[in-house]
Amino acid sequence: MNTHSAPSHGTVHLHIEDGIAVLTIDNPPVNAGSHAIRQGVIEALNHCVQIRGAILIGAGRSFIAGSDLREFGAPLMWPELPDVIAACEAAPFPIIAAIHGVALGGGLELALGCDYRIATRDAALGLPEVSLGMVPGAGGTQRLPRLIGRAAAIDMICGSVRISGEDAQAIGLVDHLAQGDVLAAARAFLSQPKAKRIVADLAVPPTGEATLDASVSKAMKKGRGRPNVAEAIRLVMAAAEPDFAVALADERAVFQRLRLSDDAIALRHLFFSERRAGTVDGLTAAPRPIGAIGVVGGGTMGQGIARACLAAGLPVTLLERDPDALQRSLAAIDATLQDKCYRGRLSPAGMVQQLRALTGTVQMADLGACDLVIEAVFEEMSVKVPLLTQLDALLPAQAVIGTNTSYLDIDVMLADLPGRSRVLGLHFFSPADVMRLLEIVRAKATSDDVLATGLRLAKYLSKQPVVARVSEGFIGNRIYAAYRRRAELLVLEGAAPQDVDAAMVAFGFAMGPFAVADMSGLDIAWAMRKRQATTRDPDTRYVTIPDDLCEAGRLGRKTRAGWYDYPAQTPVPSVQVDGIIHRARKATHVVPQVFDATTMQRQLLIAMVNEAACLLAENVAQRPSDVDVAIANGYGFPRWKGGPLWWAAQQTDADITADLTALKCAIGHGYIPGPVFETLSKMRT
Repeated sequence: MNTHSAPSHGTVHLHIEDGIAVLTIDNPPVNAGSHAIRQGVIEALNHCVQIRGAILIGAGRSFIAGSDLREFGAPLMWPELPDVIAACEAAPFPIIAAIHGVALGGGLELALGCDYRIATRDAALGLPEVSLGMVPGAGGTQRLPRLIGRAAAIDMICGSVRISGEDAQAIGLVDHLAQGDVLAAARAFLSQPKAKRIVADLAVPPTGEATLDASVSKAMKKGRGRPNVAEAIRLVMAAAEPDFAVALADERAVFQRLRLSDDAIALRHLFFSERRAGTVDGLTAAPRPIGAIGVVGGGTMGQGIARACLAAGLPVTLLERDPDALQRSLAAIDATLQDKCYRGRLSPAGMVQQLRALTGTVQMADLGACDLVIEAVFEEMSVKVPLLTQLDALLPAQAVIGTNTSYLDIDVMLADLPGRSRVLGLHFFSPADVMRLLEIVRAKATSDDVLATGLRLAKYLSKQPVVARVSEGFIGNRIYAAYRRRAELLVLEGAAPQDVDAAMVAFGFAMGPFAVADMSGLDIAWAMRKRQATTRDPDTRYVTIPDDLCEAGRLGRKTRAGWYDYPAQTPVPSVQVDGIIHRARKATHVVPQVFDATTMQRQLLIAMVNEAACLLAENVAQRPSDVDVAIANGYGFPRWKGGPLWWAAQQTDADITADLTALKCAIGHGYIPGPVFETLSKMRT
């Protein structure tokens, strides 16, 4: 047996045995691609002489989990990733990419530069650069179409889709699936002589024009027409052109330009902010075990929470108040899973497994074996407090209790609860199995290990956690309430609801504030306003229009009338709403003004920014970047703008001052100025 190990090359270790070189990439925790890795691969390849093949593999849990994004804001040093791939292609021996864990971005591009790819069934492969404001920059738009076709490549690249190793083999991206150890499978693959097979030399398989057009249309719609999406499509289409080198150079030039664009910089801000949001400064406690989950309340929110837990492989016991309500809830969950299966989003085996993990009950005692119970009952103190008392008496001391509330004061809710330290807020967003944001609310009494358990739950459910202290609306709803209030004032002052909505859609929101209100239901905020009525300062400027809509039975889409009429699915401006608005203006002696789109945009955004500064000063949120994470993940703020505070940090101080002055004038009595410039200074450092 001919065996030897060469010296390690930075984060790449070389071991040669029986004519096969193994290059192990070792950059924990996820083998993020870096200059050291790139240099190490080239140096290791230079030491590979008189061998019959090489294997590239990642140490630990991943192949390569993408490039190190911290490098993207500065000039890239040689060797860049295209140089490494060129070295792989120029090697006189075949190179196998042995993929386990994740191979994303530059990691997958490096694998595409190898001659063959072997993967585990559960490996995750993808090119997420478009979601980061860029395009693949090391041949991804040119090599991927040669393996899977242009339509599939557009779907995968523009959708930033991750696919499993099994699915990758099915479409031709992976050559062989490892049944066990991926390194052993790669060695076995090389046991028979293998010729070089450079992906760049392969012909792009033909794709029908209708299929291509459908993929392009879908990608442009989903990507909101952003320039990087259009460039990614153009580059993939160019893969069919005969000159590979020209297309490759074009791709690299586009990548180099886009990685320094405003979109990419803002998206990198969100990327790192989302990582930080899942941590709590000074928290060292270990989480409690999370196994069986209980959900109390089988309405829309409870069903969504149950589905989210089931999708994560957690067994769920769903408690409802009576057999009829329970049957309706279970039937609704079953129907949703059936629909997912029909649409190909869930395998038949997966559907059966999830349904078997779901137990329904009307007996609270059946929750006794749960590690975590989440209540999702009606948003009233008079309902939640007795329920929490019952749960606290029933559940063993180690069990955690989560309350799903949007606005209620959890500290008040827990004031008389003996086991208050094991309770925390878990504010899911509807539908809970779809929306990514999970606000984890730390009450005064919540223990550190319970808070850590909430963060662990978010990880299990693949949610984006943001930790908040108790406050009216916590982080997201409190900021959104300020946004909505300013929108309502704009309407009182002269703007039409549809014009406000159009301005915010033009800014990048998927929907404007009034269309969102209609979708979620106007009665939710109405209930909050009625609860606050007795403590509201009578001198505060108050817009009655939303209350008038509710009193007229216009509660949104569910009543086919809200800020808009809904004769069908498409909202239509309403004559009745115009009359309600006109009467409100007349009652408050408002002379209508005309607002342009930019003014409306800036006023709504500065309302968010000022409220964010206020809640940061109150320590409701840990850090400014957490605010951006919450609003981008839960409220439709355009990700390529980075979040409201990131957006504001890019504006001039003079413009922000003018915006704040106009906001103060509009709010009038009761306006609370936040430390905006102090907050923005933290974003700018």
